Amino acid sequence: MIRPLLLVAALAAIVPAGDLLARETVDASAPNELAVTVYRDPQRGEGERMDRRWPEGFAMISEVRTLTLPPGESKIRFTGVAEGMVAVSAIVTGLPGGTIEKNRNADLLSPAALVDRTLGNRVTITRTDPASGAARSEQAIVRTRADGGLVLETQDGFEAVRCSGLPEKLTFDQVPSGLSPQPVFSINTRSDSGGTYTVTLSYLAWGFDWEANYVARLHEARADGSLRMELLSWLTILNDNNQSFPDATLMAVAGTLSVESHFEELADEPEARPLRLTCYPFGSTATGSPLLYPPPPPPPPPPPAMAAMAMDAESIVVTGSRIQKVMAEAAAPLSVIAAEEALGDLKLYRIPEPVTVAAQGQKQVAFLDKDEVEARFIYVVGCDYGEVDEADEVEHFDPARLILATKNEKSKGLGQSLPMGGIAIYEPTSFGDLLVAETRLRDFALLEDIELDLPQSTQVFAQCGHVDDEDIDKERRWVRKRAQVSNANDAAITVRLDLGTAGYTKIRGLKGTRIKDGRLIYETEVPANSRRILRFRERND
Repeated sequence: MIRPLLLVAALAAIVPAGDLLARETVDASAPNELAVTVYRDPQRGEGERMDRRWPEGFAMISEVRTLTLPPGESKIRFTGVAEGMVAVSAIVTGLPGGTIEKNRNADLLSPAALVDRTLGNRVTITRTDPASGAARSEQAIVRTRADGGLVLETQDGFEAVRCSGLPEKLTFDQVPSGLSPQPVFSINTRSDSGGTYTVTLSYLAWGFDWEANYVARLHEARADGSLRMELLSWLTILNDNNQSFPDATLMAVAGTLSVESHFEELADEPEARPLRLTCYPFGSTATGSPLLYPPPPPPPPPPPAMAAMAMDAESIVVTGSRIQKVMAEAAAPLSVIAAEEALGDLKLYRIPEPVTVAAQGQKQVAFLDKDEVEARFIYVVGCDYGEVDEADEVEHFDPARLILATKNEKSKGLGQSLPMGGIAIYEPTSFGDLLVAETRLRDFALLEDIELDLPQSTQVFAQCGHVDDEDIDKERRWVRKRAQVSNANDAAITVRLDLGTAGYTKIRGLKGTRIKDGRLIYETEVPANSRRILRFRERND
């Protein structure tokens, strides 16, 4: 009896204690702190809207958790990570021994996974007699996987589930190890002495996006032609994952980010596989096959990516009357407004209070609330092509293109970077605020001119072109041109003539031309209810 004990002691002396013991599994606590930084879809163009049913942006998620490690090697499970987690991007800091290995579970707790993990183990099968309603239960052993028919071994032999003609159900004594209703990320680590630690898990996750939405309210024009505009904007954060992030520090990053990886392919979210049972016909060719017990109904179709977006018609109305009512009737200014910060060449908007980023939902946070934005209307007339007949008094006039212009600086009431998004423009009337235009913004930096394209004017018409070919200066190639602008408004307007490509077009007879966005332009004022004619010469080099 002494020699076996000596042999065990000798083995313990030459083999590390951690190798003699099975690696212990440790479950990290639920997140104590959460931070979610959402990046826009890098492939979304300036004029494109966020796809609320299939978002292709991503988020950087940081979770602070606590855990207690035993001495030696152990496996740490982080339950409840985002299903769109990009596992290769995950890092864990705060561990005494670092990370030896990391894994992402492939299966969520589901009927099929439950059957597969119980293969060879006992379950309870209960059959109910439809005539008497009596239920009978017995023990059985699972003998096949859940990829076709499910076969159990009972005292009477081998039986296929749902093929006896009686209502049946399976009862499992426990959830097999490794299965969880929430996605799980695990790592292997080592601690010489063990202890309780606070660690941070950071990773990228697929299935997020965000955009800005603006609501503008115009007021009457001033004497100098400018007008006052109220501007309210919201950040709309979209989370298409099935996990919520309660009381999180929420941030959104604007700007063009270079992304080489395809996060959707790297995410490889875990699957919750349904259990589909198949029964084979039995009987004989002479008597035919008897009527089988009706198969179970097919699983319900998966919910749309944003749960049918019921909120779209209720909570997320940005350009409708609800936001306007908030603007007009709010008794106090907005208390939570996202603050802008610099992030290299990008812009970061930080929400000052913890918010919950709900699963399959949207979150809106105000980031801009300006009451005194100075803007003006400009009517644009193209003058780089066409021909007119100066002797003909009945001429064809085209509607001028209308734009709403301002400058992103504090003196104009702004002075903050504006991320791209949609804008709805309202104007007060005797019947309340009415929608007059809806358009899109690109990203605007500080000190940039902001010009929003609006529908063509119904009050201002113009025509512009060269007068005739006979007046061409053969040597210097100067061409006579004429522009006519008709203003039916009750106030003076600003008209901009687009004269052509800068550097290619030369103009005589118009003082004050300038270059804007690569175009040669000239701006002038046209009085109310009048027509103005401008004559000049042009040469194209």
